[in-house]
Amino acid sequence: MSNIAEKTYESVTPKKVAFIGLGVMGYPMAGHLARAGHSVTVYNRSTAKAAAWAAEFGGGHKPTPREAAQGADIVFACVGNDDDLRSITLGADGAFAGMASGAIFVDHTTASADVARELYQAAKTLGLSFVDAPVSGGQAGAVNGLLTVMCGGDAAAFDAVKPAAMAFSRAFTLLGETGAGQLTKMVNQICIAGLVQGLSEAIAFGQKAGLDMNQVLDVIGKGAAQSWQLDNRGKTMVADKFDFGFAVDWMRKDLGLVLDEAKRNGARLPVTALVDQFYADVQAMGGNRLDTSSLIKRLK
Repeated sequence: MSNIAEKTYESVTPKKVAFIGLGVMGYPMAGHLARAGHSVTVYNRSTAKAAAWAAEFGGGHKPTPREAAQGADIVFACVGNDDDLRSITLGADGAFAGMASGAIFVDHTTASADVARELYQAAKTLGLSFVDAPVSGGQAGAVNGLLTVMCGGDAAAFDAVKPAAMAFSRAFTLLGETGAGQLTKMVNQICIAGLVQGLSEAIAFGQKAGLDMNQVLDVIGKGAAQSWQLDNRGKTMVADKFDFGFAVDWMRKDLGLVLDEAKRNGARLPVTALVDQFYADVQAMGGNRLDTSSLIKRLK
């Protein structure tokens, strides 16, 4: 049984690429690159995961990011946070040390805009390009090859990367200079935080009122209250099911980045700050790995 869904890929010139970080997102993203005809070499902290990927998709795996990146036209990465990103790019065993002049590093980690700018400059010094390219669409989007990718960086590097990246994307868009991808992902997470809290309150209210909430969601989902969250999470919230999706721990990491950036740019985020604390409550209830829709558990 494959770990990725079937997809029809556009015909593109095959590239030699590397993929660093084979978590719930990276594993299927790298798989789509291989299925689309690119020559893929992977690196993962757990060698067993890298070996399993290579066995499934027929690519190679290497023991360091530097070795994985050697000879690659494009190096894709999807890791945990700013420090993880620095650890796989910089230093003697980092990807930058293995990349040839003119190669492009594409970072799909949700990280800070600051680390994107820092690594863009470090790459430029070495004759490399760097594109910050966080994704939205969750594990399902990665498995189906239908992620929304928000990019910051130079147009030439973006244009060179896009044909290959469409293997795992439904949209791959340049939004501005370095850091713009990460800032756009922050906008995305601000929207989600407010939407999920509103949906949680609405469902909890409807249940207290004795309504058939599945029927209610069907009705209001055809009007102005419709959203991806309502369509994809409303009925699982009614059913009290949360063992899937985007984990609360990850959302808190992302909202921490948002709130730090807001301190710098002066944006006022009263609802986002409040919802971040509500997620802290869910963590205190033991819900660290539950889907973000578990916010409703605070209200029951």
